[in-house]
Amino acid sequence: MAKPKKKPAVDREHDNERLIAQNRKARHEYEVIDTLECGIVLVGSEVKSLRKGTLSLDEAYGRMKDGEVWLVGCDIAEYVEANQFNHDRRRPRKLLLHRREIKKFASKAYETGLTLVPLKMYFKEGRAKVLLGICKGRKLYDKREVMKKKTMQRDINRAIRRG
Repeated sequence: MAKPKKKPAVDREHDNERLIAQNRKARHEYEVIDTLECGIVLVGSEVKSLRKGTLSLDEAYGRMKDGEVWLVGCDIAEYVEANQFNHDRRRPRKLLLHRREIKKFASKAYETGLTLVPLKMYFKEGRAKVLLGICKGRKLYDKREVMKKKTMQRDINRAIRRG
């Protein structure tokens, strides 16, 4: 009787991370200066809805209020099976950050006119996390310039592959 072959070792860091939603528009609209992973306070029906993948980060942003950071405008669809115990879809949700992170990260955005934008939401080891970015808004000509650079780089890569 032959022994079963061992499976190759997998990268455990990414194995425990499951993407729920990504704000792809944010990378186009804003220039991301710095990012920070933070937790989020949710109720049970919101977690069940996130596990189904019903989330929209398109109009969401971070806001400082009374020394705390809140996620405003995030749309988590109602969980049908929760009936009377359901949540409000667009309620502000508290983000969990250490005090020193709030001072360093969020207050910098508040003072210098930068924006806190959620870039993606995911489950990490069973807990919902938000990747929050400190961003600077792009002008129309900046967006065009970035698109031109990407197109040129893509053409260069194609030419290199063809030989």
